[in-house]
Amino acid sequence: MKAAEDTTWIIEQAKLLGFDLCGIVRADKFPDLTQFEEWLARGYAGEMKYLEDPRRREPALMMENLRRVVVCALNYNTERPYSVEAASAGDGAEARGWISRYAWGDDYHEVMWERLNALCKKMTERFRAPLAVRAYADTGPIAERIFAKRAGLGWLGKNTLLLNESLGSWLFLGVILTSLELTPSMPAADAPPPDLCGNCRQCLDACPTGALVEPYVMDARRCISYLTIELRGGIPEELRAPSGWQVYGCDICQDVCPFNRDAPKTRLTEFQPRNSGTAESLFQPSLEWLAGMNEEEFREVFRGSAIKRTKWNGMVRNACIALGNVRVAGGSGEQGRVLALLRRLSESPEKDIAESARWALSRIE
Repeated sequence: MKAAEDTTWIIEQAKLLGFDLCGIVRADKFPDLTQFEEWLARGYAGEMKYLEDPRRREPALMMENLRRVVVCALNYNTERPYSVEAASAGDGAEARGWISRYAWGDDYHEVMWERLNALCKKMTERFRAPLAVRAYADTGPIAERIFAKRAGLGWLGKNTLLLNESLGSWLFLGVILTSLELTPSMPAADAPPPDLCGNCRQCLDACPTGALVEPYVMDARRCISYLTIELRGGIPEELRAPSGWQVYGCDICQDVCPFNRDAPKTRLTEFQPRNSGTAESLFQPSLEWLAGMNEEEFREVFRGSAIKRTKWNGMVRNACIALGNVRVAGGSGEQGRVLALLRRLSESPEKDIAESARWALSRIE
């Protein structure tokens, strides 16, 4: 009885701290984790070698006396158009790029980390020693989506993301590992919420690079998020044109999902599109501005932002590719500036920037 009361108390405290969802699950090696091994064996992880960490498949290796995983979710869906809407409504007045919705505001790792640590503090104050708690905000070798599913927060959709019937998929996930013997929030982790994707395949059909090779399976090597963030080196030429105006991440498979059509909006100011310190917002930023940044400017603009992960040369590379894909008005002052910028970048000592700029020039000139 006490274990059930403790579970209820933790979930209530998580909600008080601003989390939209919270669930508790056994720290078991669920079948989904074995399927992850098969996904790795296919090479779908690309250069993301950190995903091979054995702790991702063996939760017991994460922490001594690990018994439960507390999973928390935070909505980041801001009151702005989805990328597919913004792209179709573009007026062509200026070459603009798309940054994934999750990166418009402050670094979500820090936002989640603060709340998770606050919950850890509450737990240690209530339960006292001996107690082990450890929080991860998308920072540890743990498959958060799988534990979120087993904790009853939703199902894994055909786009491979956690989907909640009421909140959709605009959710950051964080976990707290604990030695507490808590009652799981789902009566049976082997019977998580039903998969409501049905016959829908909008995410698969909308993916411009064919990264969703089959329902529930993503080849990350073709995913625009991987290409613009994780990939070091040049973007494969056959995937450049399909990448469109994306310069950091991609939202398309979420934008078209029916469960996101009326997803609730967050009121958290941390996730609103922040101003760069110049006139530029991170919502549909100028591609000329992004491509023209030097390394010092990049560090200053994206301090405290998740975007720093792509590094300066990655962002300039991405902006060059996007400039080769968007329409710059012929004969305009912008076109002259863009061409001059790309010509300069085509001689960059950074090989991937130079090659991407030459590709863009070949599409514009």
